[in-house]
Amino acid sequence: MKDFLSVAIEAAKKAEKIIKERIGTISNKDVTQKSISDYVTEVDFHSEKIIIEHIKKHFPNHQIMAEESSNDYKKTDYLWIVDPLDGTTNFIHGFPMFAVSIAMMYKGELILGVVHDPIRDETFYAEKGNGAFLNGKKIKVSSIEEQNLFLIATGFPFRKKQNIDTYVKIFRELLYSVSDLRRAGAAAIDLAYVACGRVDGFFEFSLSPWDIAAGVILIKEAGGVVSDFEGDNNYLESGNIIAGNRVTHSFLLEKIKSIKG
Repeated sequence: MKDFLSVAIEAAKKAEKIIKERIGTISNKDVTQKSISDYVTEVDFHSEKIIIEHIKKHFPNHQIMAEESSNDYKKTDYLWIVDPLDGTTNFIHGFPMFAVSIAMMYKGELILGVVHDPIRDETFYAEKGNGAFLNGKKIKVSSIEEQNLFLIATGFPFRKKQNIDTYVKIFRELLYSVSDLRRAGAAAIDLAYVACGRVDGFFEFSLSPWDIAAGVILIKEAGGVVSDFEGDNNYLESGNIIAGNRVTHSFLLEKIKSIKG
């Protein structure tokens, strides 16, 4: 596990160099639209290449699921899940909320996660059974249990706009119930912030495994709870995710289930 974690952190910091060199330099020719409101840059590809090469150098027989690759990986005991630049739209605009996210599964179970924020030089990491950390200091989820004090992070359902009406109903209900809501535009950072208590909870529709895998184990190892919108563990498949401390998670789950019917 120690080798896995050190390799993941090293890979994320190698990618950081590529990302920081290009902040504020992206032009139209560097951007490709993958789908509605979903973009990729040459920096995403370069960052992903660096990460994959570093992992493969140390673990040549491991398989990798990465956002910008073909993902024709084989079934394997060891699977790395990589988002080379979560928050690409933010990065394109120079909005300083984006991160590298690297997770690892062993026999279908998440055992390691790293979220690295190159702007703030913050490295969140966790290993199954060993707790969660930020730059070497142990972290835990928020202890706030009063509903009116909750600060909730979220993301708009930009990939599947058929969910907008339901999302707006949830957002409206929460806005009347909690202290406030935040939308940073990078789910990996949102989840890392849940893990360290900067926000009390998080929910979003239709995310991809590479958006959330590292953040999930961060939160679990920081004492939090993660589920899909039904209260089950199918968030990597559905992309629908709720996270928080136990009280916040229960509150969000109840609200979302009641609105979704």
